[in-house]
Amino acid sequence: MDDPLAYLLTWTTYGSWMPGDARGWVEKPGQFRVPDKEREEAARKRMTEPAVTLDIDQRRIVEDTIAAHCGIRGWRLHAVSARTEHVHVVVTAHGRKPDDVMDQFKAWCTRKLGEHQRSRLAAVQRNWWTQGGSKRYLNDSDSLAAAILYVREAQGEPTPRLTIHKPEAHKPEAPAKKES
Repeated sequence: MDDPLAYLLTWTTYGSWMPGDARGWVEKPGQFRVPDKEREEAARKRMTEPAVTLDIDQRRIVEDTIAAHCGIRGWRLHAVSARTEHVHVVVTAHGRKPDDVMDQFKAWCTRKLGEHQRSRLAAVQRNWWTQGGSKRYLNDSDSLAAAILYVREAQGEPTPRLTIHKPEAHKPEAPAKKES
C-alpha cells in the first residue's frame, strides 16, 4: 500500500479525557462509547499524577518541538496546534507508520517539557499524554486541505508567539551637510 499524503494525529493530555468521560469516549479499537460515571471515577483513581493542562509556554514548547523534530526527520509539517488539553498535527512522514510518528512526537515533547520544568525548579511531571490517540490517514489533496484548515482555523486562537525585540545596532549619525 502506498503512503498516504499525510496523517492527522491527535492526542490528549494526561487525565483530560478519561474512559467514561461525559463527552463520550473511544475504546480500542476505535469504538465510540457513551458516558459512564463509574468508569470515569475508576480511571481517575488509577491516575498517578495530576491531570495536565498546558499553559501558553508549554503549548509553545510542544509546537516548537514538533516543528524541530519534523526538520530533523525530514518530515513535512503542514500544521500543528497545541491546545490546553490536546494536540493536533498534520504531517507527511513517508515510510513511517502513524503510531511511530505520534510516539516520537510525544517522547520529544515530554523530554522538552521536563527540561522546561527542571529549569524552573518545578516538580517534573512524568505523564504528559494519554495512551494512544487518533491517527487519520489523509489520502487525497481535499482531505489534506480540510485537515490543515481544521488544525489552523478551527481550534480557537492560535498559541501566542513570543515577539523578541532585538535592539537596533548603533547607527552613526550621518555627517551634517556643510552649507556652501
